This record gives sequence, structure tokens and C-alpha cells, in this order.
Amino acid sequence: MAYRESGGGTPLVLVHGVINDYRHWNPQIEPFAAHYRTVAVSLRHYFPEPWDGRGDDFSILQHADDVAEFIRRLDLSPVHLLGHSRGGAVVLHVAARYPEVIRTLILADAGGLEELLPDTPESRAMAAERQTNAERLAADLAKGDRDAALRAYVDALSGPGRWDQISADQKLIHLDNAVPSTRTEPRPSLAREAIRKFRFPILPIVGEKSPKRSEETLRAMRLCLPDNMEDLIIIPNAAHGMNRQNAQAFNAAVLGFLSGR
Repeated sequence: MAYRESGGGTPLVLVHGVINDYRHWNPQIEPFAAHYRTVAVSLRHYFPEPWDGRGDDFSILQHADDVAEFIRRLDLSPVHLLGHSRGGAVVLHVAARYPEVIRTLILADAGGLEELLPDTPESRAMAAERQTNAERLAADLAKGDRDAALRAYVDALSGPGRWDQISADQKLIHLDNAVPSTRTEPRPSLAREAIRKFRFPILPIVGEKSPKRSEETLRAMRLCLPDNMEDLIIIPNAAHGMNRQNAQAFNAAVLGFLSGR
């Protein structure tokens, strides 16, 4: 696993989501490293690892096992563990399977909590939307125009015109991670029984313009953990990519939560 490390003190491990890698956290590295030993990882099969999309070792649970082993190999445990989007699902399963490596958990628009929502036509449509987007991305990439394929994918996730608004370096990150983003993997969801076993402080974060399901699932999670899960923090003027779209507010929220822990 490739990673970027900076700073000293208590370890803070950052886990990216779909179409990203350790570079996703560039706006956080310097501010976080002023207080913590900050480690941003690239998950298995993401940049800089070249991958053709083949094999059966790409999954939420595989990545959770990888992150826990990474923490052990670098002798970091217990860590502050931050996951964004699909990376949120990864760190949730790290917490469920390897709670001994966790000091605190930070969930930014985290996946992996869909089971907490009632089974309604709307919730089923939300779940189907993710798979549809991945399948469309795979089909568009097969046509040979990566830029057009990622434009459609990012705009579907974060709103029309979003691709044109992001920086050139962020576009490169997305383009470098297009192949793993096409995987329509089964996504395990944590049940209430597993969540109620969490004994560490948890911070939920969403963007003001994040997908509706992110806020709904994190609020549902807090009902399971009223004693050790903080109130939901909403990052203003930001959508799913909140850590880049409003880095100042995002960094302040995370550092405020971690202060003294």
C-alpha cells in the first residue's frame, strides 16, 4: 500500500473513497500534521498500483483487512481513523472487525450504513443508483474517452457541472483511479447490533450539499450510539468532496473533535 506520512504524535490515518487515492487528502496533510502523525493511504488496486480490473481481491472487507494490517505493520495502533465515502464503509468494517486498533472514528459521507434505513422504494432507488453509476462508468470507459466517462460519473455523484469546477490535479487523481471505480462489488452494510458494540468516540460529517442518504444514514447511526457519537457536523458550501470544497471548515471540524483525545 502506497502512503504519504507527515508529522508526529498520535497517529491519524486517512482512507479515501471511490475514484481517489492518498492524494485526495492533500488539503488535510499539512494542517493535520501540525498536531498528529498523519498517514494517508492508497487502498489495494488504487494509484499508484497498475491494475487491469481482474481478480477477486477488491472488496470493502478486503480493504478493511488491509487497513488493519497496515496499522499493525507500522505499529500505529490505536489510531484516529478517518474514512470518506466508500472509505467510510472500509473504516466502519475495520472498527467492527478490529476494534482494538481504533482510538476514534471519523465518518465523512460514509457508506456502509444502508441497512439502518427503512426498506422503502426511495432507499432501494438510492442503492441502485450507486451500481448504475459504476456500470455506466465501465461502459463509458470501454468507449475510450476517459475524460467524458469521468465527467458523467462525477456529475452524477456531485451535481451537474461539477467536473468542470474541480482542479486539474483532482481530475488527474480521478483519471488515475478510473479502473477500480468500475467495480460493482457487493457492499456489506453494518447492522445495528454491530454498531452498538462500538466503544470509541465517533464524529459524523456531511457536506451541506451531500447526497441525502449520507445524512440520513449517519443520523440513523447516531440513534444507535447516543453516548459516544457526536452531533452531525454539516460542512457549509460543500457537497460530497467536502474536504476539498471547504477544506478550512472540514479541517477545523476534525481537529476540534480530536483535540484532547
